[in-house]
Amino acid sequence: MPALLALLICAYLLGSLSGSLLLGRFRGVDIRTQGSGNAGGTNAFRTQGWRFALGVLLIDVGKGALAAWLARHWPWPMVEVSPWLTTAWLAVLAAVAGHIWPLFHGFRGGKGVGTLLGGLLLVWPLGVGVFLGVWLLVLVSSGYVGLASVLAALSLPLAAIALPGAAAHLFPAVLTAALITFTHRQNIRRLAAGNEHRFERIRLLRRRT
Repeated sequence: MPALLALLICAYLLGSLSGSLLLGRFRGVDIRTQGSGNAGGTNAFRTQGWRFALGVLLIDVGKGALAAWLARHWPWPMVEVSPWLTTAWLAVLAAVAGHIWPLFHGFRGGKGVGTLLGGLLLVWPLGVGVFLGVWLLVLVSSGYVGLASVLAALSLPLAAIALPGAAAHLFPAVLTAALITFTHRQNIRRLAAGNEHRFERIRLLRRRT
């Protein structure tokens, strides 16, 4: 347990290193004061441009992948918690929690999608394909980034049920889907109210005028 606790603390602290806020310091901006007020990649793109957003994405994806890597290469002996919630998944979830509630930035971070994606690259590569496939399909058909992220996260438990040999990912996938849905609750409210921001330029299925 001490080794597991140390791992989760390290993963959380790693997740607390927000890409948008770290890069924003070099530019002299805090994107939480701009646009939607969120410290994630989408708001970084809207307010600072694609180059800044790409740097944010690389940092956020990288720290999720690094958290999963640490779980597999931790220097002290560690026993798996259970077959349905591995230490690698726990480390990824801790990093995602750090991204959402970063210790170093007043517990005001992003929504966790990039960090989750980085973790999935190591703990469940096939899940990455499902996640990105659903995300891209919803994004280009609707133009809503938040909706795409929520539906992509909700697709993970379904993938764990449907794909051969993926049952071990079901429980963490359910936790992940619930967490990502929670972080996008404002997007869901705006969608219901009809005032959610839409990326029209990337939307392929739209009315022609």
